[in-house]
Order: sequence, then C-alpha cells, then structure tokens
Amino acid sequence: MQLIDLVATFDAVRATRSRKAKIAAVAEALRAAGDDEVLVVATYLGGSLTQRRTGIGWRSLSELPPPAPEPTLGVLEVDAAFERIAAIGGAGSQAERRQQLGALFGAATEDEQRLLAGLVTGEVRTGALEGILVEAIAAAFDVPGPVVRRAVMLSGSAPFAAHAAATGGEEALAAFGLEVGRPVKPMLAGSAPDLAVALETVGLPCLVDGKLDGIRIQVHRRGQDVGIYSRSLDDLTERFPAIADLARSLPAESFVLDGEALLVDDAGRPAMFQDTASSAELSPFFFDVLHVDGRDLLDAPATERADALADLVPDEHLVPRLLAEDADTAADFQAQVLADGHEGVVVKAADTPWEAGRRGSGWVKVKPRHTLDLVVLAVEWGSGRRKGWLSNIHIGARDGDGFVMLGKTFKGMTDEMLEWQTKRFLELETSREGHVVHVRPEQVVEIAFDGLQRSTRYPGGLALRFARVIRYRDDKTAAEADTLARVRAIS
Repeated sequence: MQLIDLVATFDAVRATRSRKAKIAAVAEALRAAGDDEVLVVATYLGGSLTQRRTGIGWRSLSELPPPAPEPTLGVLEVDAAFERIAAIGGAGSQAERRQQLGALFGAATEDEQRLLAGLVTGEVRTGALEGILVEAIAAAFDVPGPVVRRAVMLSGSAPFAAHAAATGGEEALAAFGLEVGRPVKPMLAGSAPDLAVALETVGLPCLVDGKLDGIRIQVHRRGQDVGIYSRSLDDLTERFPAIADLARSLPAESFVLDGEALLVDDAGRPAMFQDTASSAELSPFFFDVLHVDGRDLLDAPATERADALADLVPDEHLVPRLLAEDADTAADFQAQVLADGHEGVVVKAADTPWEAGRRGSGWVKVKPRHTLDLVVLAVEWGSGRRKGWLSNIHIGARDGDGFVMLGKTFKGMTDEMLEWQTKRFLELETSREGHVVHVRPEQVVEIAFDGLQRSTRYPGGLALRFARVIRYRDDKTAAEADTLARVRAIS
C-alpha cells in the first residue's frame, strides 16, 4: 500500500461526521493492505508510529526539505525508515538522524509530509479513534465485533488484532487469551455529572470505589517474576521495586492486579499529582484482579472479583470501597472519600465483567467539577485541523492590579467557538511573539478543571489540571474574574 492511499483515507475520515462513513473508510484501507502491511496500516490509522520512540522532536520538523512532486512512498518503506532512525545512537547520531529524516521527508509529497509529521508528534487529529478502528477491523475482515474487542483487550493492541483478523480471521482472534506477563488494555470508566445519575446508570446494589489520582498500574506476577505496567502498557517494573516486592509477598503464585500508585503522607492523604508522577516512593492501591493462580476472572461479576481481590491483597493496599445498597449510604461514602483528599468515586455495576478499552455503563466516575471565571491573556495560532484559527488560549486569574497565568487550553472548543474567538482576539491584539498573539486582558472565559498542581512555570505557583472551556462570559468584565486568592483556596 502507498502512503498516499492513507492520506486519502484520512481525508475521507475528516470529510464526514458520520461514524458509519468513518468506519467504512478505515475498513476499506485495512482491506486494501497486504497481510504484511496491515499491522503498520492499522497503527498509522490509529495516529501513531509502530516505533515507541524515534528520537525525533518538534525541532527536527521545523525545517523540512521541499516536498516531492509525485507520491512514491510505500507504508512498509516508511516504517523501515523510521525503524532505522529509531536505531541511531552514539557519536554523531543527531546529524545522522537529521540526514535520514530529511531523506524520508524529501521523498514525500506535501500531503504526505503533513501526515508523517502528525504521526511523529502524535498530532494526527483525524486519526481513527480506537472504537472506530475496532469496528473497522470487524467490517474489513467480516468477523464479529465482540471477538475483535476481546482480542484487542487481551493483546493490548488494535493493530495486532487487525493483523490476526487479516491473516487468520475469527479463529486467530479467538486464540488470544489472558497471559500473565503480557499487559492488557485497561478498563475505562464513563462519567456522570453527579452521584445520582451514576447510581441510576449502574443500578443498586453496586460497588462504590474511591477514585485515586495516581498512576494507573497493572501488576503481573508468575512465581517470582513480576511486571508492572502503565495505562499505556509501558514497562514500569524497574521504576517501582518496592511495589514488585509487595507483589512477591502476596499469597498466590500468579495473578494480575489493577490499581493506582500514588504518594501519600503519614495520615494516608494523597499528594498532588505531579508529586506522585515524579516520585519513586509510591504506595499501590488495588481495585481489581483479573487472574489468580490459573483462574481467569475477566468474565466474573465485579462483586466476585472484589471478593477475590480482598482475599489476596491486605486492606492497606486496597482502594476505599463500599458495597452500596442505597443512595444515602453511597452519598455518605462519597463525602468521606472527598474529605480524605481523593478526587471522586467510581460507581461499578455489581455484575459487570471486565471490558477493557470501553467507556461503558459498567463503571461510571463522578468527580466534583471545579469552575473559574478567568481572563484570556494570549492566544496561539492553531495547527493541523485548526490551522488559520486562534486556538490555544492562555488563561489567568486576577492578582492585585494585574493577572497571573494559570495555564493554557484548547479543550472544549467547537468550530463555531474557534471562528468567533479568532475574530474577537485579533480585535484585542496588542503584540505578537512567534505563533503567540498577546491580547488586552478583557475577555472572560468560564473554565472547568479537575484540580490544581504546583507549577514552577507560572508566577502564581499553580496550574490547572485538565482545563477546558465551558463558555465565554460576555456578561462579566475582567474586573469580575476570579482572583488568585480564590484559586488558592480551592487547593
């Protein structure tokens, strides 16, 4: 398959809002790929390279050679080129990597260069989301969707499942099983605006877990061999030797556990997330078990898995948990979890099996949403799909006679909002610095965020976590925006 064919696929996906049409376009590309190409094609359709690391940074892409006049690159040729680049090391590696990168991009047309740059940086915004990719695999190779989803879960990779479907059909997909030592994709939670909605979604009785703001970990043990893996299936074993030692102390010869690792103080209260992310002295707290001593628990109901987990892991390494029979008890538990410093709760249907990679109704998270009215201080020109629009906004709180920046965000913006704010902020422009447009601090914006973290980047010492735009507030002046003192009170 030629790389230009994938460019056409991405164009087709970008051109429609129809999920059915997106699936059809991706399925057509998968069918057109040869058996030896389908893994690479599926990976590219997911918006990434097959190589975990290439050594290529943003700066390497700032000066590209002129594009080729005609498309000639094949996907396997491109994959091999990135493989060679990823293997470069030692003295002179930077120059060699630059030379090989230039040769690859010089052989690509302008459209192909854009796609390659997006794959390198992970900014292929029109890449197929995994849900679409999974459905496209089923459609391309005429296999049942549930069989594909289970294979993706157990292999940890939609591209692996695509290759199996292409080369062996349903039988090859069904051959995937839970293997201790091979991480599986994590089960994800949907979200609800409040506890009442979450309880209505999953039904009573149900499990209510404390939602801990740590690093998602999956711990595998077979005999004395222990593997610790991240949410993205990266190997963290060497980073957390104490967690590995704990795993070896548990009363089973083989198991797979799911949990969070975080930094807690002597009273058991969690530290800020960036302290957890930068520390090696983390404590594990487990909330699920997928396998114990030869017994797979993937299809067991949540309450059965909870019992097996409690039999295996000591209480001090379990997430706070309640089997709620009524809404009042669940609400009291939620209040206690929040008072203990955790970020919310996850409500889990009592009979739900393990369904990795899907945000369904089996698990529903409830987090109190913080909102602030802040002021836009600057805006960045967008790239990719947002090219030509002012996109990423710099937001700040009032502090005395001025404003203190708390972060940046482009989350939550619709196309209509991008169009509006481009016009609005060009009217407020005071100066430019590269791709950043500085503006008069007049426009108030309502921002939702999940929490705060300490920051050395911003003079206020704080930054918003997962900030996203709710709406612009034309009913408020900058003088009515929230103050830095109020922001600090939230922490």
